[in-house]
Amino acid sequence: MLGTLLQRIRRFLMWFAIGSVALVLLFRWVPPPGTALMVERKLQSWADGQPIDLQRSWQPWDRLPADLKVAVIAGEDQKFPLHWGFDLPAIRAAFSHNERGGSLRGASTLSQQVAKNLFLWSGRSYLRKGLEAWFTVLLEVLWPKQRILEVYLNSAEWDDGVFGAEAAARHHFNVSAGSLTRQQASLLAAVLPSPREWSASRPSPYVLRRAAWIRQQMSQLGGDDYLATLGQARRPPWAD
Repeated sequence: MLGTLLQRIRRFLMWFAIGSVALVLLFRWVPPPGTALMVERKLQSWADGQPIDLQRSWQPWDRLPADLKVAVIAGEDQKFPLHWGFDLPAIRAAFSHNERGGSLRGASTLSQQVAKNLFLWSGRSYLRKGLEAWFTVLLEVLWPKQRILEVYLNSAEWDDGVFGAEAAARHHFNVSAGSLTRQQASLLAAVLPSPREWSASRPSPYVLRRAAWIRQQMSQLGGDDYLATLGQARRPPWAD
């Protein structure tokens, strides 16, 4: 019986690996129709008896504003072109901070956030973190950095039921994503750590300060020219 069980587990793991690789490869070229987080939010709204209409409109890379691309990198993951999915110094710093107590600090890269939002559920279990690491490796190996950022900007949550840059721009500023100003882009990036509690259109003093800091970081990174580094990003050694 034990031998049969182990055989079934090996078979399951093999088919899971094949299926997940195929799915990640598909989404390298095909826009994901939705995300696991969107499904989770919909189910939560039904359970709470307050159904919500999910807002999302996919925009290809060329129609996403450069200011928003740079703002999100500046605010969320400034080492994005340099790491291979995991910012190890930030992870160690967050671990040390959390060990000392107080508020929990995360260290998720944009790649990890895409892996979690696209394929997985919310939570902090070891199983979910392990799956997040697996999908993060697949994204880094099978997608270019530009694609990771493109999917992130089309999948990030910016309010209850508001997903992606296009829906966020219309929801908060009543403009299309391509018409966002530099200040509006920085405000959207500023609320990403807590988009259901903070508002880009009605920013608190803290959000305004954070947006100003993001604009400063955007300039220090080199503005729009910084996006060229995505095409020169180092590939993981296991991808060659």
